Amino acid sequence: MENLLYIAALIAAIAFAVLVVYLAMVLKAAQRTLNDVASTLEGLEKQMEGITTESTALLNKTNKLAEDINDKSQKLNTLVDGVKGIGESVQEFNNTIRSVSSKVTVVAEQNKETTAQAMNWGTVLMNLWKQRKNNNNV
Repeated sequence: MENLLYIAALIAAIAFAVLVVYLAMVLKAAQRTLNDVASTLEGLEKQMEGITTESTALLNKTNKLAEDINDKSQKLNTLVDGVKGIGESVQEFNNTIRSVSSKVTVVAEQNKETTAQAMNWGTVLMNLWKQRKNNNNV
């Protein structure tokens, strides 16, 4: 009977040793996996730093571009205001010319007879001058 106890103890010791060996193998595999995960995370961290740097540079360029567009937009607004002023000046000039033209037309209508007489007298004077010139040349 004692032998059976020794055999049982020996089987238990062997089973415990096998369990310890398998447990050690599992822990070693887990350690390798965790090391691989750690190195992957380090690589990912370096890539994230690169992405962060590039994103910051892109954001800075975008901000500079937005400022440049804003400046140019302000300058364009000034130009548009200037063109608007020129348009208003031209419109006022056209209105003034229309007003003067209307007044000239009204005055011409009122002095139609006087204008016709002046034209007739002018024609007569021109004819007399031409005749005198022709007589002097002969």
